[in-house]
Amino acid sequence: MSQTPQTSESAGAQQSPGPDYKKTLNLPKTAFPMKANLVQNEPASLKRWEKAGVYARLREARKGAPPFVFHDGPPYANGDIHLGHMLNKCLKDFVVRTRGMMGMDCPYIPGWDCHGLPIEHKVMGELVKGGKIEKISALPDDQRRMAIRRECQKDAEKFVKVQAGQMQRLLTMAAYNDPYMTMAPAYEGATLELFASMVEQGIVYRQRKAVHWSIANQTALAEAELEYQDREDISVYVDFEAADADAVFEAFGLTDHPETRPSFMIWTTTPWTLPANLAIAVHPRFEYALARIDGALTVLAKELLEKVARGAKAEDVEILATTTGERLVGLGYRHPFVDGASLGRALQEQDKLPETPRLHRVVAADYVTLEDGTGLVHTAPGHGAEDYMTGVREGLPIYCPVREDGTYDDTAPDWLRGVSVWDANKSVTERLRGSGHLFHDHTFMHSYPHDWRS
Repeated sequence: MSQTPQTSESAGAQQSPGPDYKKTLNLPKTAFPMKANLVQNEPASLKRWEKAGVYARLREARKGAPPFVFHDGPPYANGDIHLGHMLNKCLKDFVVRTRGMMGMDCPYIPGWDCHGLPIEHKVMGELVKGGKIEKISALPDDQRRMAIRRECQKDAEKFVKVQAGQMQRLLTMAAYNDPYMTMAPAYEGATLELFASMVEQGIVYRQRKAVHWSIANQTALAEAELEYQDREDISVYVDFEAADADAVFEAFGLTDHPETRPSFMIWTTTPWTLPANLAIAVHPRFEYALARIDGALTVLAKELLEKVARGAKAEDVEILATTTGERLVGLGYRHPFVDGASLGRALQEQDKLPETPRLHRVVAADYVTLEDGTGLVHTAPGHGAEDYMTGVREGLPIYCPVREDGTYDDTAPDWLRGVSVWDANKSVTERLRGSGHLFHDHTFMHSYPHDWRS
């Protein structure tokens, strides 16, 4: 076997390792290991904290100090924690610990939300998968409800323990041995007592409010439960005939009145909400035009006139006069298929109002834009957050003619009663076309909220 010859110089270099520079430096000495080994060491640290009662001792040491009370918003007790929980709990822990280091008394009581559809949906799925749902379904209604609630309670109790352990594994410091749970009888009792106190003080009132609603699950939805998906719907431009033509002409400063009665043109991608229309919103500072479009007189934002006319392929467009939105406020109009007087009387009786509300009028709103549409916004206080706020400000009823199952109730026009809102878009559009109130329509792709569970 051949070998590579070494020179005496290279051999000598191998035999002399050189100076040990560590001995020439005054390095600090520590008992800490060079490797963290967190998988082994963190559980050991946690056990030492628990054995020593670090949280309780810290509270005792700060007894009588200025308090810093941190109210912990509860997570759902319906599964393992995820990265969002980790970020949430660690940031809270940073805040509370920092205040503790500043000498303050910092009670940190963790909590869990044990009610709601997320837990119920999860439990129902497990009951179906485990074959228990048939037995529960055979029970009378009240017993069935109680049986499902007991299963939900068991599941919530299980995951309170699971999540508490996982949060402690993050080395957060809190009163995990004494958390609050929304399903605890003491918590529910305290909630009722507080609510009763608020009622006695006269600060509780009942009022309708527009909320996101799931037809599939027949429950209200929080913003966090919404998922937005693109959806193709019918977009309609609708003419609402002015109730007083002379008042409209006066608002535009016209003394020589045209013979044609003017209309207010709105645009909406949800024709199914038109039965609940109670007002039309304009921006008080925008410039509006009284225009003749193919012979018909209509009011819309001057800046959007060309776009609207082009979309409808109008051949003859003429501006007769312009004015600001402020001068249009208060003008009345006639709904294409709802009798305002009859609806007003019905809502007065339903809501026990002192007088019949004045419906179907132009109101001012700062959220009106010139990006799309006509600059006049169809307003249904029972069908949207901004519409609701406008309705409250203007003293309009919060009118929603749609039942929990997504069908129209008996306050809607007879041809819509019992019809699903999903079928109503086409029905309403065809009704407007037949009555001559539909200026233009086309399909429109827009982002629409959906229930994440359905």
